[in-house]
Amino acid sequence: MCRRFSLTADLPDIIQQFEVDKVMIHYRHRYNISPTQTVPVVLQRHGVRVLDEYRWGMVPFWGKDSLNADIYSVQGNPAYWKVVERQRCIIPCSGFYYWRREGKKSFPVRTVLGGKDVFGVAGLYEQWKDAKGRAHSTCTLVMTRANDLVAEFDGRMPAILEREAIDAWLNPAVTEVEALARLLVPYDPARMTAYPVTVLVNNEEYETSDCIKEATDLKYAYVKP
Repeated sequence: MCRRFSLTADLPDIIQQFEVDKVMIHYRHRYNISPTQTVPVVLQRHGVRVLDEYRWGMVPFWGKDSLNADIYSVQGNPAYWKVVERQRCIIPCSGFYYWRREGKKSFPVRTVLGGKDVFGVAGLYEQWKDAKGRAHSTCTLVMTRANDLVAEFDGRMPAILEREAIDAWLNPAVTEVEALARLLVPYDPARMTAYPVTVLVNNEEYETSDCIKEATDLKYAYVKP
């Protein structure tokens, strides 16, 4: 399960990368995004691409909180169909955090794409109002099989999408689950890298640029398999 990520790209780069037409939020760099915090999302609204902000941890009115989702789980929950068919988004990201176990201890590493400061992850979102009329806007990362790099840490990884796949994922005319599932493939591990970062990432309240710096202490060293 992916439980932490970062978004360190500048706003103009995000606008260009995802062809955003309208920015609805006060954007800032995020170095240690944790569950239940708000995260930037790219949505397609009436033919316009919008950068908005939703809570990470999708809370549909019919189910429990979900940080990560598997598109095939819709087959076991008919209420999920509407979300996959109509409520897809892109979650901009600059890198994921994982934890490498060494005996009884674990040390954080950050996985990034070589040559890119921002990429898009397939996401789903939900909007509804509770009994008190309070609006809820939540989102979740969509997962796929882990590639060879991420497999050391987890069996699943967020589904990173290329430009054409982003267009298809946000296209409201595409509703067939199998067609959408074909977009969710493990990212090429040769185009990714991982490096050790400070253990302060463990603290969800710690969010500075120190989180994304490579740790120099040898005891945190990460050796790529």
